[in-house]
Parts: sequence; structure tokens; C-alpha cells
Amino acid sequence: MTPRVKVFIDTSALFAGIWSAEGGSRLLLHLGENHSIQLLVSSQVLNEIEDVIRKKAPGTLARLALLLEHSGVMVASPPSQVTLEKCQALVNYPGDALVIASAWESHVDYFVTLDRKHFLSNQDLSNILPFPVGTPGDVIAWLKARWRSEMHGR
Repeated sequence: MTPRVKVFIDTSALFAGIWSAEGGSRLLLHLGENHSIQLLVSSQVLNEIEDVIRKKAPGTLARLALLLEHSGVMVASPPSQVTLEKCQALVNYPGDALVIASAWESHVDYFVTLDRKHFLSNQDLSNILPFPVGTPGDVIAWLKARWRSEMHGR
């Protein structure tokens, strides 16, 4: 059996999956729920998502907890200082540097975000990361291609 793909989801994509019952972010949560992928977040992401939910939609805190539990979201270990410093040199927002450093040290297969400013448009970062960075739609297309390839390889 092929090991599950590890997908790190940042705050922006996680919020989209909680806020809307449709779309790529919610589909990722469903894929985690049916054990098709392993979803990871950092403690930084959990802190940020809780703050965002408390400010924008405090009534959805319970939904957040249920979706995280049902989707099997795992919390990544904090990154080493070396990896963090490497990421800080490429991402000018400390919280985002911490998030991408956690993903890097978790050996994820994909990093999913909606943050164009710090991640999606950051070519310097993309050039050194050992995994792709993309939107929920990008990772879903990547997963489909990967699964299709695995099916034809048998």
C-alpha cells in the first residue's frame, strides 16, 4: 500500500475550508476525513485560525474543532532554528516563516495556501523548497494526476 500523501494546510486555506461547505479547501478536509491524505498544520496555524474564527465568526469555533478532528489533522513539530532562519530569510512575515519551516521539517508532499503575497508569488521560496506550494485547486489537480499515475502503474 502506498503511504498517504502528506499535505500541509496553512491558515488561509484552512479558513476557506471551514467557512465554505464547498470548494477545494473543504474537499481537502473531506480527503483527510476518508484517510486519502494526511493533513498537517503547525501550532502557529492553529493559533491563527482560532484568532481569525473568534474575530470573524465566533459561532463556528465548534465547527472548527469538529472539522479538525474528523479530518484527522495532525500538528507538526516545531522546526529547528536552522530551518526557521532559512525560511525567515525568504519570507518577510515571521508567522509565515514559522509555518513554512514546520512544513519543511515535516517532510510534506505539498503545501497548500491561498496567501499570494508570502507564499504563492514567492519564487525564491519555491526554488528551494523540496515540495510544491499551491492553492487547494492546485493540490487537488496534483493529487488526481498522482493517483491516476499510480493506478496505471499497477
